[in-house]
Amino acid sequence: MSVANLPLSEAQLPQVLKLPAAEQPLHRLAEVRELQGVSRRTVARRLGTGVAQVKHEEHASTDLPLSRLYEWQEALEVPVGELLAEAQEGLARPVQQRAQLVRIMKTASAISERANHPSLKRLAQNLIEQLLELMPELEGVGPWHAVGKRRRRDELGIAAERRLSDDVFFELAD
Repeated sequence: MSVANLPLSEAQLPQVLKLPAAEQPLHRLAEVRELQGVSRRTVARRLGTGVAQVKHEEHASTDLPLSRLYEWQEALEVPVGELLAEAQEGLARPVQQRAQLVRIMKTASAISERANHPSLKRLAQNLIEQLLELMPELEGVGPWHAVGKRRRRDELGIAAERRLSDDVFFELAD
């Protein structure tokens, strides 16, 4: 008789197996997203979905298909293994260090962008250059945003994509 066929009593089952499925964490999407310093809105944009869907999928008990986890992996730029729930382990050391460097780069970029004094601007620029020496892929990481996402002059918001019926303009004229 194999071990798999042996009858087990409730007391012999491991504690994890006793938990209802809804209580067992299946993934760490929210935790990894926060450690990476990425907003839900940014993830939603990268996944091509809404913020409400991202929030729903972030619940640790939400059962997601593997294909969706790979989409999250691309959006957060981490190994897919880091998204899976494990026994109380943090992110792998290289991923933690990358997340820390990204946050420092965002801070240095924000200081450089908002600095009014030339010497402070120069210090921030030196810090940015040193960070790029450590991790060249930080090139293009923008500053923390004070409110929402800043758009470049060549970018239009969603309001520009909406079409208004001609009736709106006639109502205004009356």
